[in-house]
Formats: sequence, structure tokens, C-alpha cells
Amino acid sequence: MRRLEHFPNLVTMFFTRAAEKGDAPFLWHKEGGRWVSQSWRQVAEQVAALAAGLKRIGLRPGEHVMLVSENRPEWCIADLAIMAAGCVTVPTYITNTERDHHHILEDSEARAVIVSTDKLARVVMPSVIRSSRVRAVIGIEKMRIGQTGDTAFHDWRALIDSETPDIAAIASAAEGIGRDDLACIIYTSGTGGAPRGVMQHHGAILHNAAGCTAVISEDFGWDDEVFLSFLPLSHAYEHSGGQFFPIGLGAEIYYSEGLDKLAANIEEVRPTIMVVVPRLFEVLRQRMVKTIEKQGTLPQALLRRALGIGAKELKGGLPFWDKPMDMILDRTLRPKIQARFGGRMKALVSGGAPLNPDIGVFFHSLGLTLLQGYGQTEAAPVISCNRPKAGIKMDTVGPPLPDTEVAIAEDGEILVRGELVMKGYWRNEAETERALVDGWLHTGDIGHIDEKGRIVITDRKKDLIVLDKGDNVSPQKVEGILTLQPEIAQAMVAGDRRPYLVGLIVPDAEWAREFAKTHGLPGDIALLREHEPFRAAVSAAVDRVNRDLSTTEKVRRFVFADEAFSIENKQMTPSLKIRRHVLREVYGPRMDALYKG
Repeated sequence: MRRLEHFPNLVTMFFTRAAEKGDAPFLWHKEGGRWVSQSWRQVAEQVAALAAGLKRIGLRPGEHVMLVSENRPEWCIADLAIMAAGCVTVPTYITNTERDHHHILEDSEARAVIVSTDKLARVVMPSVIRSSRVRAVIGIEKMRIGQTGDTAFHDWRALIDSETPDIAAIASAAEGIGRDDLACIIYTSGTGGAPRGVMQHHGAILHNAAGCTAVISEDFGWDDEVFLSFLPLSHAYEHSGGQFFPIGLGAEIYYSEGLDKLAANIEEVRPTIMVVVPRLFEVLRQRMVKTIEKQGTLPQALLRRALGIGAKELKGGLPFWDKPMDMILDRTLRPKIQARFGGRMKALVSGGAPLNPDIGVFFHSLGLTLLQGYGQTEAAPVISCNRPKAGIKMDTVGPPLPDTEVAIAEDGEILVRGELVMKGYWRNEAETERALVDGWLHTGDIGHIDEKGRIVITDRKKDLIVLDKGDNVSPQKVEGILTLQPEIAQAMVAGDRRPYLVGLIVPDAEWAREFAKTHGLPGDIALLREHEPFRAAVSAAVDRVNRDLSTTEKVRRFVFADEAFSIENKQMTPSLKIRRHVLREVYGPRMDALYKG
């Protein structure tokens, strides 16, 4: 059993691993239709050269550098080089608008910007030009930059090539960075308003990397791990779990070509660990069920038996009379499913939003280890994770990471203390004082700790719906069950200070097309939702859900959304959580009208 060493900072951890791994492959990306790698030594040389270049163009220790890029090797190189120069990384989402970039650029007081493409630069540059602080812009790819005012423009490759990569000198200088020093300012994705800058120090992310390493080492065995990175690296979950955790392990990182090619990438890369969000599992589950349904009665029967057996296993063990069927499933259905995930997956770690327990049971039943984790950007971000040795229970988020204190306040709020807790919100003392009290992070989540030390989250303080008679309802629970229905892709429920819940529904596009074809109705969903048979079919799905809900949780009426919730229309965050305040702005009057007549 191996453990992660106690490093003084993230840069030293990287250079230590690079020295150990040398010419072994580290970062992979697709180029010309094939996977191309850069070795640990090559990456270390680029990090050292870029760090020297950043110093030469005038960046000083403690200054902030905004990083705007899709997931790619240069993202990792830039992040490490910024920190190696003693500076602080400010990652931003590539889906940000000009207004978003301007807010973060001004709020963070960034002195330089690294941007990957000409397309992204066109959105960022207006804010750069208006800024009085930015001194330099570094373009990773060739780009057409016009006037930049007083801001100097530098080409990524030219800046790196102009320096002699002295790894020893840069690594030695970086050893002076302490665990308590600021590593990055990560802006929360803003489900309820303007994003706030969370100050994460080196020790917080190192704490996460060490804790996650303990889970892998003790429960699965630490080997030559392979990660596939596809969640935005500007999100704390991927930044820590998909970059610094694999660096600590000395693992290889492949950068996905995007969500549309994710399934193919998984089969090609054959990852051993993946960091994912629940929404991806919901989509995969629906696709897998539809595929099996088309294969006939035998595969459908095998799926039903697998789900029954999986549920029994998670509840406390498999009766001996189910073991023959379990062996049959190990030879028939499960290998086919596992092959679609590359065939050597140790664990799929779900985080970023609550996972519906039924989704967890589904994947466990098909032979995939799905671990639900829990965290917040304010905790670097991982607080806890389900572990096989502690017993996986899908309605829990597992025990806290090592060296992480968790307590339950009198009102049921989950409190967290330890090195993983942020320094506070950048330039926001009022919010910092509300979130951090006597060293404890007040998460805003409600829950308890079960008899095996696993955290159970029951509600979200700020997301609770309080009906007019005082009944509390967790909207995420109801929405999660609604989206398990094949007819429903996305949902939001509302009802604060109202007599009952109402819903906003996005029908599943594939199901809608099949329904229209079968019933001779128009394929355009905008026209389709005006037809009573279609509405009745979706209504029947809501009724099925209502049968399993308490009286206060039932969705009495609903309206259809005009379009799917997406990152592009700002109705979802980049980590695929719905933005309730945006949806309320768009659909509030229509949902309010459901209470009339």
C-alpha cells in the first residue's frame, strides 16, 4: 500500500513525479486522428521554460494570471508554469460571455491572460483592452490580434522557445512556495447569481490528492493509472480530481475530444479512473436501456435480473439462490457493458451534483464500480467519497477523506474543517465570514452521519422549497426521479410559498421523435407539444413518478420548456447543474400561471 508523500506545494509534487517518470508518456491528445503523447520530461521542460518566460515579461510572485482554454496539454502546462513562477492561476470557462470574462478579470485583478484559440480571444480581448491592470496576453495558438493598447501580446511557442528550460533552477525556486500559499482562485459556476472567487491554497489541493490516493491505494491498488479528462478543467472537480490527483499518482492523462466523441474515446483510451458528473450517467443509462430494449426479450430479462441482484448486493449481500444467475450475468451481459467502458475501469467517481441512487444501482448491477463523492469548490473540492472497504451505499456519499473533520450542526447543516478548506472568497469578506466560522466551513447542505461513518445528504439549505403550509421539499430529489423517466430529459420544480409543486419539463428528444413517428404527428417538438396525445404521454410519466412520492412532493401541473437547458443558453452551469434563477426569469410567469384556474 503506497501513500502520497507530504509535498510543500503542487509544483514540487509535479517536478518530483517528472524526475521519477522521465521519458514515460504523460499527456495525450488527438492529432490527425491519432493519439499523440508528451513525456513527463518534455512537459517539465515546457513548464520550466514558460515559468521563466512569465518572469521575464514582468510577472511577479503573487500576481494573478487568467487562463482561458479548453482541456488540452497546454492547460496543464500553463497552470503549472503560472504556479512555478510564484503566481496564482485564475481559470475561467470557455463558455463564458464577454461580460463573464470582464467580471472575473476585474474582480481577480489579473495581470496577464493566457488564451488558447483565436475564437476564445475574440471574446476575451474586449475585456483585456478595457482593463487597466492586464500587462500581457499569451496566445497558445496563432491568432489575429489587432490593437491591444498598453497590453503586450506574446506567442506561446516563441515565449517558451526563447528560454533555456532549466528544470533544476525552477524546481529549486518553487520549493519556497508553502502549502499555505495561494495556488488558484476558482470562480464558482454561479447557480444562484454572480460567481465568487474561491481562494484555494496549495495545501488544500494536496490534501485532496492525498485523500483520493488513499482511496485508490487502499481499496483498489495503486498501479499505472490512466485518466480521461473531459469535464472542464476550470471547474474545481476536474482541476483537482482530473489533473493534480493523477499527477500525484504519476498517471497518464488523455484529453477527450469532447462529449460527442466521449464514448469512442473511452473505448480507445481504456481509462482506469474517470471523474464524471451525474448527468452523464443519466444520459448513458437511457441510451443503454434503449439499446437493450431493441435487442429482444432475452437481453431485457437479463437486465431485469441484473438490476434485482445488484440492488440485493448493495443492501447487504446476495442470497445463495441468486449466485448461479449472477455467474451467468458475469459471462453474458456485464462483459459487453464493461467493454464499452474500456474493459479495465477501476472506478467511475461521480461528483459535482447529487446522484440519484437508482442510477448508482443500475451501473453497479452491470459490473461497474460507481463511487459517489461529495464536495464543494470551497473544499478543494472533495470532502468525502464512497469506498468499497466501508461498504458502498448509494444513498450516501461515503466517509470523509483522511484528515478531514465533518460535524453536524444543531440545525443539521454539514460542517467541514481541515487543510482542504478554502482561505475565503477573494475580495468578499462578508461572504467569507458567513461561510467560515471558527475554522468550520458551513456547506449549506443538510444531512447526518450513518452508523458506518458515511455522510448522508438529505437536503440543501438554500435550495429547499418551503410550501405555504410549512412543508419542506428537496427539489433535486423530485427532479432526479422525473429525469429517470424515458419521456423526460430535464426538469425543474418550483413551489416556494405555494400550495403544491409545479414543474418545467424538457421532453427527451429521441423519445419524442419516436412518439411522433408512431402517432403520425409533426416531428418538430415545438409543434408536437401542442398535441394532446403527446402531452398526455408526458403527463403519464409525471403521474408514475407521483405514485412513489409523498403528498407534498407530488408535481401537480407542468409546462413544457421552449428548449433544452444548456450551457449555451445559460440555463445550466458548465458542470451541468441547472441555474434556477435563470430558469425562473424565463419561465416564472408561465409556472405562476399554473396556480390559477
